[in-house]
Amino acid sequence: MKKKKGGCLRLLLKFVITLFAVAFIIVGYPVLMDLKKSWGIGAKRGAEVFQEIPYQQVTVPEEKLAVHYYYGLLGEEEKRIYQELYQGLEERADEIYVHCGDANQANRILGEVLRDYPDFFWCDGGVSSTSFEIGDGGESYTVVSPEYNCTPEEKQARQGQIDAEANAALQGISQDASDYEKILYVYEYIVNSVEYDLEAPDNQNIYSSLVGKRSVCAGYSKAAQYLLERLGVSAVYVTGTANGPNSHAWNLVQCGGEYYHVDTTWGDPVYQIAEGEEAPQWETISYDYMCCGDAEIYRTHQPDAEYPLPECTGMAWNYYVVNGMYYEGYDSESALNVLNSAIYEQRNPTIFKYFDEASYQQAKEDILNHQIHNAAQNLCNMYGLSEVQYYYEDKPELCKLTIYWQY
Repeated sequence: MKKKKGGCLRLLLKFVITLFAVAFIIVGYPVLMDLKKSWGIGAKRGAEVFQEIPYQQVTVPEEKLAVHYYYGLLGEEEKRIYQELYQGLEERADEIYVHCGDANQANRILGEVLRDYPDFFWCDGGVSSTSFEIGDGGESYTVVSPEYNCTPEEKQARQGQIDAEANAALQGISQDASDYEKILYVYEYIVNSVEYDLEAPDNQNIYSSLVGKRSVCAGYSKAAQYLLERLGVSAVYVTGTANGPNSHAWNLVQCGGEYYHVDTTWGDPVYQIAEGEEAPQWETISYDYMCCGDAEIYRTHQPDAEYPLPECTGMAWNYYVVNGMYYEGYDSESALNVLNSAIYEQRNPTIFKYFDEASYQQAKEDILNHQIHNAAQNLCNMYGLSEVQYYYEDKPELCKLTIYWQY
């Protein structure tokens, strides 16, 4: 049983920061590293000479990193830190030495690596970081110690499971498909295959969603990012809040050269209903958050202010636009024709989505009070019925009206 509860995104980074100055002044937290060891790296104290700082040796090609969104937001010095952190995570290093004198900055950039790479399922963001300064005005650096959620042997086994599940998932879509077709395919695959579960283990990474098939918004969104990138579609992991203070995660995708918001968690209608209620019988997938723009998603979602996001103003690849369910104004005759067409073809549901609230209110008033009764009479006449049952759902926040006919 899927369940909805408030808050589906845990704090991504648990920071434990210890600042070491020359006099070893400790700020905020207990010492996490051996003091002798801390002086045994890259320093010269009196007549004693110590070995050089063992910075992470970067072998990852810069062009592999350059295509990712959060990497592109960084300056040159921060990109070097990012590269060192990426290399350390890839090697599952217990300690990553980086050219950074600020533990907070190192932790932030570690978070940006994890935002860009859902591949690092073995690290959910927990970290202990220590900054050092050698001598008066000497070199500053930070030792980052990530928290790993599995052993090296478990990591290898889980990687095999993830690869198998991802390969099976993507068998149903061609690499030659359009970006829109790929995005829709991944959206439907995740909604249909993953159940929302706050108690799911590893629910901050792709192992929970791709292998365990139970996760929260972090797992949903990282799985979408992972699969879309496998298909060659640019996808960005976004965090913020939704429905007020509840932490949340979703994606930005590129389609037809424009950015759109995609929220696979909210694509699951069971996630949206109140506890104890049943989902509408016509909804197995909600497409309200399949390629929508800022104006739509910011009614309920608010991204973290820490990172600038590109504007999403396009509508060409919105699900309802693509499928002819989106209207910039209301016309009663056209609405009746849409209802009659659905009845003749025995289709469900019939969806009317409008550009603005004024058009939506006009449509709601006329369709529910007049046109739906005209269409119901047509249904009675067509099948010789004495009465007709139908259901409707209106979502003012989405300017959307849905009608389901009982044939």
